[in-house]
Amino acid sequence: MFNYIWPIALVILSNVVYQICTKSVPKEMDPFASLTVTYIIGAIASAVLYFILGKNGNLVKEYSKLNWAPFVLGIVIVGLEVGWIYAYKAGWQVSTGFIVQSAVLAVMLLIVGYFLYREAFTWNKVLGVVICLIGLVFINFK
Repeated sequence: MFNYIWPIALVILSNVVYQICTKSVPKEMDPFASLTVTYIIGAIASAVLYFILGKNGNLVKEYSKLNWAPFVLGIVIVGLEVGWIYAYKAGWQVSTGFIVQSAVLAVMLLIVGYFLYREAFTWNKVLGVVICLIGLVFINFK
């Protein structure tokens, strides 16, 4: 059970700290300059964790297994990071921005899951989407 729960707990904790850090990037700082520091620290942390937690310790050998996904992921992560920084600069609140993003993302990932990965599209999922969308109306209602 622990192996099932700890990754989600890590994602949740990381997302909370992520949102706090992203909202705390100085408004007068260029988001891309901020991200250069973010990714240098991320690269160093990833390398250190690879050697601490890795089984064989040969990073070059691991790089030989690359496909297209890490390259596209790098570009997509820049989009995520800079998108959040600009969203907060534009005035989005932490309490609503993430909820709006998550609800819309949930709908989109249901569609992606169905078409790309042949995941089941059930009435429970449809009802969940409807509830999420109703929730968005209440969250954004002034």
